[in-house]
Amino acid sequence: MHRPKALPAILWAGLISGGLDITAALAVYGFFGLKPVRLLQGIAGGLLGPRTFEGGLATAFLGLLCQFLIAFSAAAFLVEHAVVSGFLYGVAVYFFMNRIVVPLSAATKYPFSFKMMFIGVVIHMFCVGLPISLMIRRFST
Repeated sequence: MHRPKALPAILWAGLISGGLDITAALAVYGFFGLKPVRLLQGIAGGLLGPRTFEGGLATAFLGLLCQFLIAFSAAAFLVEHAVVSGFLYGVAVYFFMNRIVVPLSAATKYPFSFKMMFIGVVIHMFCVGLPISLMIRRFST
């Protein structure tokens, strides 16, 4: 299906969902004591491995860029049935990132926690999948 306004839709959806997702992550992990720079460095750790924590603000910024690159990429895939597909897509993104990307990356591995998995899935449903799908539907027609 040809959608002449797809690029602006993808940009808006990526910006909004990336912003919501990183804000939620900073709030949740901050509540558990993780500092913002360390969290962002952890995202860059998928590319850099443990040395990411030696990079200061540069690797934190790289982590933020990775966060938004992922959000823009995810936004390119959702258009129809926004609410249902958004929730399902959020769940799929969470499990894809945490069960495929992170284990294959150089990022630090942490033990499984059902509580953190549940929090992560809910965040990805409401802060990644749903905003992306609603923005794509709204701005791509």
